[in-house]
Amino acid sequence: MKAMRLHAPGGPLSCDELPLPDPGPGELLLQVAACGVCRTDLHVVDGELPAIRCPLTPGHEIVGRVVAAGGTARFAKGDRVGVPWLGGTCGRCRWCREGRENLCERAQFTGYTRDGGYAEYAVANAGYCLAIPDCYDDAEAAPLLCAGLIGYRALRAAGEAQALGLYGFGASAHLLAQMATAQGRRVFAFTRPGDTEAQRFAASLGATWAGGSDELPPEPLDAAILFAPVGALVPAALAATRKGGRVVCAGIHMSDIPSFPYRLLWEERSIVSVANLTRKDGEEFMRLAGETPLHVSIERVPLARANEALALLRRGDLRGAAVLVVA
Repeated sequence: MKAMRLHAPGGPLSCDELPLPDPGPGELLLQVAACGVCRTDLHVVDGELPAIRCPLTPGHEIVGRVVAAGGTARFAKGDRVGVPWLGGTCGRCRWCREGRENLCERAQFTGYTRDGGYAEYAVANAGYCLAIPDCYDDAEAAPLLCAGLIGYRALRAAGEAQALGLYGFGASAHLLAQMATAQGRRVFAFTRPGDTEAQRFAASLGATWAGGSDELPPEPLDAAILFAPVGALVPAALAATRKGGRVVCAGIHMSDIPSFPYRLLWEERSIVSVANLTRKDGEEFMRLAGETPLHVSIERVPLARANEALALLRRGDLRGAAVLVVA
């Protein structure tokens, strides 16, 4: 099979020929149909996450069909399944016992600690795979598996915020904006200063207001969610929130947060981060995505051009998400 592999952090992916993997007990062998290109993949490829093992096949927004199962009856041959970032947990540590498996001490992550979906075939733990609503085709479904899921977890962390700010209007935010507006929330979209195309895109998806990240919204925010991995946006978002408001950092990596005056945090404002996801998050989000179908804006890219897709994401030249498609 062909796989796009990382041989050294910071280097390009190479197209390698590999033997077809065998699924172990409780695992599925999937023929990959599509795999989304996520900002976390950039952090992996660019060496911004710790302990990256190489060679490695990135990719954790996998949509595929079951070819073989290693002694598991959860999915049958031919079933379409999705593989998210969380690829396995120990079930024994404090966090797992408390129902917070996203913080598991020995968690496995697809496309980071285990091979992912930038390939023609992939192996996944059946217990962490998700059924996908039928209303999405393979490529449309791929971004739901991280951009959608982490956005959903971040929305839950934001609480009942009615005036919701989204900083960075890319793969996650364009899905979350639709879900939030369907819930009756007012969405305020913040883009790179001067990016009027992204601002028009946000408005087309129901945003009440769209402007640059250097602007204040027309009303104070109840909560803000940061998808852009830019630490300087934290004090900017705090300045835009009302008393008691919350700033949610949704990325796995962010540049350093600069110092800021305490008055921005005072009056019971808070800053929280979102880490990974749980299987419950995935099941809940997929149910909601089936009940309220989302418009998924994607750019389809052949698997062999994975480096080009990563470059588009790195430059911020996407409206929505890039998805690798396997012929």
